[in-house]
Amino acid sequence: MVDTNVDARTSDLREFAAARGVKYFMISYTDLFGGQRAKLVPAQAIADMQKDGAGFAGFATWLDLTPAHPDMLAVPDASSVIQLPWKPDVAWLASDCLMEGKSVAQAPRNTLKRLVAEAAELGMSVKTGVEPEFFLVTPDGKHISDEYDTASKSCYDQQAVMRRYDVIAEICDAMLSLGWGPYQNDHEDANGQFEMNWAFDNVLATADKHSFFKFMVRSIAEKHGLRATFMPKPFQGLTGNGCHAHISVWDLAGQTNAFADKSMALGLSEQGRHFLGGIMKHASALAAITNPTVNSYKRINAPRTISGATWAPNTVTWTGNNRTHMVRVPGPGRFELRLPDGAANPYLLQAVIIAAGLDGIRSKADPGPRSDVDMYKEGHTINHGAKLPLNLLDALRAYDKDKSLKAAMGEEFSSAYLKLKQQEWNSFVSHFTQWERDNTLDV
Repeated sequence: MVDTNVDARTSDLREFAAARGVKYFMISYTDLFGGQRAKLVPAQAIADMQKDGAGFAGFATWLDLTPAHPDMLAVPDASSVIQLPWKPDVAWLASDCLMEGKSVAQAPRNTLKRLVAEAAELGMSVKTGVEPEFFLVTPDGKHISDEYDTASKSCYDQQAVMRRYDVIAEICDAMLSLGWGPYQNDHEDANGQFEMNWAFDNVLATADKHSFFKFMVRSIAEKHGLRATFMPKPFQGLTGNGCHAHISVWDLAGQTNAFADKSMALGLSEQGRHFLGGIMKHASALAAITNPTVNSYKRINAPRTISGATWAPNTVTWTGNNRTHMVRVPGPGRFELRLPDGAANPYLLQAVIIAAGLDGIRSKADPGPRSDVDMYKEGHTINHGAKLPLNLLDALRAYDKDKSLKAAMGEEFSSAYLKLKQQEWNSFVSHFTQWERDNTLDV
């Protein structure tokens, strides 16, 4: 395995290629729908690409551009370079999108970088860790890949995780070689489902790693004749794929956790409570970003699964160390947002967390009363928590009405996102389904 953890990674990608035997660079960016787009560039040509960027037709991807727009240039961020552990003659680069010398405001990584800078102006560095869940399925995506993985309570199943040892270990070995600090891997609550965890970092680094992780998991699964899916709810009756985010705010030096205060309840500081208040205040609108697909709402509004719990929220509530709520505070100095799912755009997920949290700090938002009930059994007793959106359209409408969150995310981004997601919803509702035939043929 190639050690790709480089201190202050070289700014000269030609030198990086020569020193490490890299033949090609994959210049990659993520569009509004989370699609990863790339060009494969020979190492001999990387100097020009590093200076001027690789050209893309933005309209050909999920961005609100037309065929008449000029080239969109993806300028690689040399500090993000990762040599592929499973194919070391290729290196991956996250990129920033420019058009005619100006930042493309709707591009997800650009949106995140602007919010990171906004937080820095307030003396804050937001750090997060993500917990992406995924299924290993057959190549056609129709079935779980392990025919023996059938237990009704399959979470942490020792035999099931070992039957997929070759895949999981190769991914974890890769993260170890990259210096990500992976610390645990497990079989999750659903049959065929897994989760892998690595150390938290500043939000831009976490987003780049999250983006690369999804690419890496899919690639290594394919190498083993399988398919990996982060789809929020790929199988009826089984727990869906979440992507929980653990959130804290630090000083710019990264030494002092501004969320930690031993004198406060749960060890969460006043600033941490206000940041949490922003998350709670904007939760319904937040869902349009954290739960971005039609399928997402099959997860957060799901009936009880085979295991007995969905492990997903459906109400805007927060708690201590209780996994049945939208937000939990599992320990001092941080909290866990359990709303996001596997379809969440790695960059927009981090961006909307910052946008909502900063608004909470500025407005001194109160997160509201803490709830400690089991939401799956006693949720009906909670009368202070709004229900989360029932579908993507409700979430988009909530986002459109949330003027402060839209402004914080950027008007150009918000306009583009709402436009394309509304088109996606319209495509969904115009699709004729078998359910309609089964239930209304004889009306």
